[in-house]
Amino acid sequence: MTGRLPKEKFPLRPRLVFMGTPEFAVPSLRALIGAGHNVVAVVSQPDRPRGRGRKIISSPVKQVARDHGLETLEPEEASDERFCAFIRGKKPDLIIVVAFGQILKKNLLEIPRWGIVNVHASLLPKLRGAAPIQWAILKREPVTGLTIMRMDEGLDTGPILFQAKVPILDNETAGHLHDRLAQRAGKLIVEFLEKMVEDAIVEIPQDHSNASYAPKIEPSLYEVDWRESAEQVSARIRAFDPRPGAYTLFQGQRIKLFASRVVDAGRVDVVAGKILAHIDKELLVETGRGVIAIREMQYPGRKKLPVDDFLRGFLIPEGSILGK
Repeated sequence: MTGRLPKEKFPLRPRLVFMGTPEFAVPSLRALIGAGHNVVAVVSQPDRPRGRGRKIISSPVKQVARDHGLETLEPEEASDERFCAFIRGKKPDLIIVVAFGQILKKNLLEIPRWGIVNVHASLLPKLRGAAPIQWAILKREPVTGLTIMRMDEGLDTGPILFQAKVPILDNETAGHLHDRLAQRAGKLIVEFLEKMVEDAIVEIPQDHSNASYAPKIEPSLYEVDWRESAEQVSARIRAFDPRPGAYTLFQGQRIKLFASRVVDAGRVDVVAGKILAHIDKELLVETGRGVIAIREMQYPGRKKLPVDDFLRGFLIPEGSILGK
């Protein structure tokens, strides 16, 4: 089904297929299970080698599904005709997608009576794409949110069905925002299904003229440019905290930086990248305009440490210039 939602009554107990892979999708699956919904199958990316030992590990979603005795599927290609035939056999009323990780094509989109809905971590049409959480922090957005949309063949272009605004907290990292949005997504899906039963969902076409994008993060964005303002430097550090970590150079080494905040946004008597002070468990660094504080750092190949512990083993004197 790729047109509008059917006019007939949505089932009180719909047959659902859930498609998701990473930790972000886990609270949504748990919420569906906890609310007693009829999840007839769970689809996840195939098991992959992970970690330093390259051990084959199931996705977080697959692990939860198996813990609850749900049937799991791991197609290499979700639009493969054999997989689509299997899904047809499940007779799903609705497929719910949360961070699955593959592009879905028309032959799959047309199977469920009420289509396929996707939970996207932004207020569409803003921040379409693969990395909306990181870009929301990087662009210093005050508010983001979640959108449940009916999927079409475009990239996050389908009509909006349900949304929730989520304020971005002061000095919030991408990791913290990720976890808050993941938890909220589970509640939102359950609310959405209740609204579907009540026939209270109205499709709203996206205004494509107001679209913005959140493409896959390129490694070139990880390096801190100390010439930027304090607000932007702090945003860059927080956008890649905890992974992969923004970095700066010092004595030829890539030092990762975490847990930043703006100390003084307006100071102009500064030298970009200069260590101003080490005080109260923070390293104060001057930027192109203003001063930021850093509370955690990581040397290549080592663990992330509080600033005090890091500086005991790796001296960065006051007056040093980062970024070289």
